[in-house]
Amino acid sequence: MSDPPLVLELDLTEPVITVPPTDRLDAIRARRRVRLGEIVDGLRRAASDERVAGLLAKIGGMPCGLATAQEIRSAVVAFRATGRFAIAWSETFGEFAAGTVGYYLATAFDRIVLGESGDVGLLGVGGRAFFIRDALERVGVRAEMGQRHEYKNAANTFTRSGLTEAHREALDAVVASFADQIVAGVATARGCSAAEVRELIDRAPLSAAEALAAGLVDRVGYRDEVYAGVRAQVGGEVELRYVHRYKPAPATAVAQRVRSRRSRHVGVVYIAGAITTGRSGNQPIGGARAGSDTVAAALRAAVRDDDVTAIVVRVESPGGSYVASDTIRREVVLARRAGKPVVVSMGEVAGSGGYFVSMAARVILAAPATITGSIGVFGGKAVIDRVLERAGVGVEAVSRGAHALMFSARWPFSDDERALLDRWLDRVYDDFTAKVAADRAMSRARVHEIARGRIWTGADARDRGLVDDLGGFADAIALARRRGGLPARDDLADVRVFPQLPVKDRVRRPQSSEHPGAAAMRLSAWGRFAPLAAALGLPAAGPLTMPPLDLR
Repeated sequence: MSDPPLVLELDLTEPVITVPPTDRLDAIRARRRVRLGEIVDGLRRAASDERVAGLLAKIGGMPCGLATAQEIRSAVVAFRATGRFAIAWSETFGEFAAGTVGYYLATAFDRIVLGESGDVGLLGVGGRAFFIRDALERVGVRAEMGQRHEYKNAANTFTRSGLTEAHREALDAVVASFADQIVAGVATARGCSAAEVRELIDRAPLSAAEALAAGLVDRVGYRDEVYAGVRAQVGGEVELRYVHRYKPAPATAVAQRVRSRRSRHVGVVYIAGAITTGRSGNQPIGGARAGSDTVAAALRAAVRDDDVTAIVVRVESPGGSYVASDTIRREVVLARRAGKPVVVSMGEVAGSGGYFVSMAARVILAAPATITGSIGVFGGKAVIDRVLERAGVGVEAVSRGAHALMFSARWPFSDDERALLDRWLDRVYDDFTAKVAADRAMSRARVHEIARGRIWTGADARDRGLVDDLGGFADAIALARRRGGLPARDDLADVRVFPQLPVKDRVRRPQSSEHPGAAAMRLSAWGRFAPLAAALGLPAAGPLTMPPLDLR
């Protein structure tokens, strides 16, 4: 008796993890959440498996960011192209809440089923910026900062009470690009015009009956009806399996593992979170940190591995330290000099320092909705003299050196110190733009025109030469295979993530800076002043940090 058809399930009601956990504790916390790589890899493998009949996905309102949704949409479209069915069902795309991204993701499927009590919260896209200058001043804190140039808006959070003209222009451009991408995707998938989609967005949220009448969904029903329909479609019983638990047949899996050990492969290095000097790790406040020591060591290890024919660097970072970003870029340059093609895959965000570490790659791929650019710099400090005065705390100091207390939070910058800050900002911006010009083969004038701290979506960045093409992680792997002379394949058996540290190397004291354990990840990477910076809401990562974005 033959096995029943296999129908894969996908639960997209919880946020999707876009990068692998950095330590065991992180892995335990995320054990019940699905990872982007598992979704894409699973669907690619399933597309060539005769046992797999189709895909059922339960989708919530905001399961991921727009760029991640685009990667999943591409994987679903490729899966459907093999003739298999793909059904998306949702209890609601936002219960009196935004559900734009969830619905946009669902339109990649050939059928959409919505619960009778549900809504389609296809509300469009809105962008918000927060300003805390007035709040800080109420408690006696002043932010003294400088920025290069007018679009480098991270400092505005602390120095302004509202949007500047440049800040509004940049934010509006991103929102417009996101909206255009969503409208185009929905219109193409649902067979209507862009004008019709925009009219529906302005009417939303829509009830299940209204969404059905408008053609946004194909059926209204409950879970039991969805699954009964699938069983009827395949002609009887089915075997259900989550995509992230789907594996090839045992014999195939063993063959793949043996082949991956013996064959040449693509090396993958992740740059996730704020970019800092030192080692990578996680912090209770602020999340993941991509330490330059750890990332640089991983790139060197991939270069030294004779079986690695190409390297993919996955960047999911808003930036951070200028020095750390430059250190990582140098290793990318050295990898290319060593003859290893380097392909960068940008995730939801790869801007400022995240762009700095990407720009020297041979090829840069971004999702249409990736946030990138932000080629600029800001810096300064929080001054708490008024807080201390109100509390009756007196502070006096003696020093040797004209600028010994320049970065003290007790005193504002003097005119001389402000001039030094300006000189530093100019130097960093000049270096950043010069390296962009060299890496992307542009004139300095052209770089300055599209830089000045301005953020771009991936689609806009491609049009301006900051990235080479649009695509996701799977596309970057496929491109790296071609660049590295490897055959095309549907799985990741020839992909190896760096760094790979055995337990003994994690716990043993390293013998030198070249020892793998010397740059092992650590749980906490707080500096002396990180708690104060976190308490004040300041970005502790560094001067190449993007402004916080709240896009819904």
